[in-house]
Amino acid sequence: MKANDLSFPWPVVRDHVSGEVFRRVMGSVCTPVAVATGFAENRPHGTTVSSFSALSLEPPMVLVALDRGSSLLAVLQRTHRFGLNILGADQQNLAMKFAVKGEDKFAGVPWRDDRGLPRLIDVAGWMVCEATRFVDGGDHVVAMGTVSSAFCRDTAPLTYHRRAFGTHAVPAVGR
Repeated sequence: MKANDLSFPWPVVRDHVSGEVFRRVMGSVCTPVAVATGFAENRPHGTTVSSFSALSLEPPMVLVALDRGSSLLAVLQRTHRFGLNILGADQQNLAMKFAVKGEDKFAGVPWRDDRGLPRLIDVAGWMVCEATRFVDGGDHVVAMGTVSSAFCRDTAPLTYHRRAFGTHAVPAVGR
């Protein structure tokens, strides 16, 4: 096989994968947790996401996957702007609050306006994003955004693994 040959050295099996099996496999992958936010109708909107990732360094870009039925997706498609509040290990309560359906997820949650987007107080990281493209992704839509402002503090991240919240730890052998 040549270095630039992207074919697999083994046969690709194209059997049907059930939602249950796919969920179990993906549950074995540790993912970061964030609250994506937007502003419309004179109020903040937000939802918990674990499907987000860095996309590009030049220009700095991220992607976030939102359920087709998400009210936040409708906001992003109208405004083309979103914030990513990357949660710290001690912010499981915020992840749970923004994971449920409802109109007033921001009730009792400290936040401020940062460049026209809702920024949660004391998050581990914050990014202001200009949505450049929306891509169909089955029952989700992937929003790609160019990062125009970013901040982070030195704290452990909140992660999601096997349907439970946790955080990252360096293995003893790696120290």
